[in-house]
Amino acid sequence: MTALQKYLESIRGKRIAVIGAGVSNTPLIALLRKAGLPVTVHDKKDAAALGDRYTELAALGVSFVLGDDYLDILSEDIVFRTPGLHPLHPALAEVRARGGIVTSEMELFFAVCPCPILGVTGSDGKTTTTTLVYEFLKRAGHTCHLGGNIGKPLLPEVESMQPDDLAVVELSSFQLMGMQFSPAVAAITNLTPNHLDYHKDFDEYVQAKTAIYAHQKPGGRLVINLDDPVTQTLTLNPDSEIWGCSKTQVPENGVYLQDGIIYIVQGGVSRPLMHADHIRIPGEHNVSNVMMAAAIVQGYCADEDIVHVAQTFGGVEHRIEFVRELDGVRYYNDSIASSPTRTIAGLRSFPQKIILIAGGYDKHIPYDVLGEPICTHVSKLILTGATAPKIRACVEQADCAEKPEMQDAADLAEAVQLAHAAAQPGDVVMMSPASASFDCFKNFMERGDRFKQLVHAL
Repeated sequence: MTALQKYLESIRGKRIAVIGAGVSNTPLIALLRKAGLPVTVHDKKDAAALGDRYTELAALGVSFVLGDDYLDILSEDIVFRTPGLHPLHPALAEVRARGGIVTSEMELFFAVCPCPILGVTGSDGKTTTTTLVYEFLKRAGHTCHLGGNIGKPLLPEVESMQPDDLAVVELSSFQLMGMQFSPAVAAITNLTPNHLDYHKDFDEYVQAKTAIYAHQKPGGRLVINLDDPVTQTLTLNPDSEIWGCSKTQVPENGVYLQDGIIYIVQGGVSRPLMHADHIRIPGEHNVSNVMMAAAIVQGYCADEDIVHVAQTFGGVEHRIEFVRELDGVRYYNDSIASSPTRTIAGLRSFPQKIILIAGGYDKHIPYDVLGEPICTHVSKLILTGATAPKIRACVEQADCAEKPEMQDAADLAEAVQLAHAAAQPGDVVMMSPASASFDCFKNFMERGDRFKQLVHAL
């Protein structure tokens, strides 16, 4: 009997609630119903808003509590929360107080996964780093499973996984908060203010991220960015084997950059891996991503596997993604940039000043760090969305001799038209919002797809 089968048997006779009928929880609901377990779905949306998903779940025989009062009565024995619901929400606190169990799809996956898990989190670069890890491992001949916050739940694949497979998982702060499991290899790319509309403060956000290594057992590896000021201050798990990544120092174990060459060092003994200029995806931040991924896969991949992928990997969609060249103007989609630090990294990827489209949903994070980089790297700034005034203000207040021309747009469609009208042959236009997408779009992918449609329609 597999670990998943044992778990399902152990909860037989319990009443189960699943909060949220979204992408990550729908396979979970199907799995629980297939096992013959009673499931009630609690969701803020009504049946009409859920649409086909409601029909699909109803056909499985689930019960529903829908609408604004969906959390008023959580009487079930086991509650699987959606990542978007804060684990300290009063409704969940009441469940715990009466002896109920609050868990998540991701926590169950960690509990029953039969193979080693390699997990990546951080504020910036985690999707590219996670994808690179997956590509390195595939190149080395491993059977790999990629998922988590990167878009695909892995729980449905558990029954087909073998002990010598590898699971590569991207983890958000939403998924990590309250987690009681850690991956065999954990990595934190960096930590900057983010999701402060969800977390009560930056300290809570950082604490959520540390769950990725807090429960590691002896033999577990933690890869951290030694150049990031916040990760330098973390209290680490004494059971974790620490590997560092740095562009400024040589760690005892890890990956570092020196004179343009990336080195791997183990026990103080270094060996060259590759020249940083040979990495195909542009930008200094992607050098860091390759270094982090290389540290994560040590013991699983040969150096030549890492080098081959680094030289040929073209990047992940919506991350400084080349869209098209029109009349000598190149257009790039950087919709993933939902925070200032991501946009700054994107701006630094080009040797010239660019035309930047920015702005979106307000996550209540500071924007002051964005002023100087925009002045340095942007010739024209086109602003849209709720954060437009904040971004404009940070540029206006920046201590810079030369500032870009700034223009407001009613929406993304107008922003693309304004950028097109301003661009001259040789220019670069990039949408890198420095903001979340929820003011106008379901997620950054939908925003990026819309940008690409608009650009191709020019």
